[in-house]
Amino acid sequence: MDLGLKDRVYVVTGATRGLGNATARELVADGAKVVLTGRDEERVAAAAAELGPGAVGVAVDNADPGAPERLVAAAREAFGRFDGILVSVGGPPAGFVADNTDEQWQAAFDSVFLGAVRLARTAAAELDEGGVIGFVLSGSVHEPIPGLTISNGLRPGLAGFAKSLSDELGPRGIRVVGLLPARIDTDRVRELDGLSADPEATRAANESRIPLRRYGRPEEFGRAAAFLLSPAASYLTGVMLPVDGGMRHGF
Repeated sequence: MDLGLKDRVYVVTGATRGLGNATARELVADGAKVVLTGRDEERVAAAAAELGPGAVGVAVDNADPGAPERLVAAAREAFGRFDGILVSVGGPPAGFVADNTDEQWQAAFDSVFLGAVRLARTAAAELDEGGVIGFVLSGSVHEPIPGLTISNGLRPGLAGFAKSLSDELGPRGIRVVGLLPARIDTDRVRELDGLSADPEATRAANESRIPLRRYGRPEEFGRAAAFLLSPAASYLTGVMLPVDGGMRHGF
């Protein structure tokens, strides 16, 4: 199936590793061009070099108010167009209600929530018909995850913003989509499992609750994201797609 990605240009934030990187890889493999971001300049340069001439890297923090304009300009300068964005950012600190400080909440809000809103607003103003705005969210949109209080507080609100944005941009032919990963085998998930007394037992317990009985592979998430961002998904907007091996049991 041809996804129609050849020569389309996307910005993918938080793409030096994890889910953002997996998505950037799949986009480039299908012929798209990517501007990938991260906060560490060396990691950004290395990630872009690994993907080849179809990628350029920009070291930037999602919380930076100047990031959105800079990234759209980079896409146009490097590749001559701008077709969409996937907003991905590292997860906020783990912890229960009593554990997380005001400073952690504020930093996470600026990066995970407000940074995503700014990126989406700028993208919306710059995109033409056929453009797409995607968000990497979490299964916590539907059900809180124990020990991830900050994420539980911010991700559902961002999903609500994405739904509102899809209504507003639909008449212009611009789509808005969300992806809800659960246990994908990334550094972040391994780090969370490692917070327990027995990480291997924690992983086994999680896998037992997943109908497919395993963690997802990053490339499986990346393929799902690449499809949602592609013209092949042209009649999908406002959707929140679980990429979780069936872990969410509700409809």
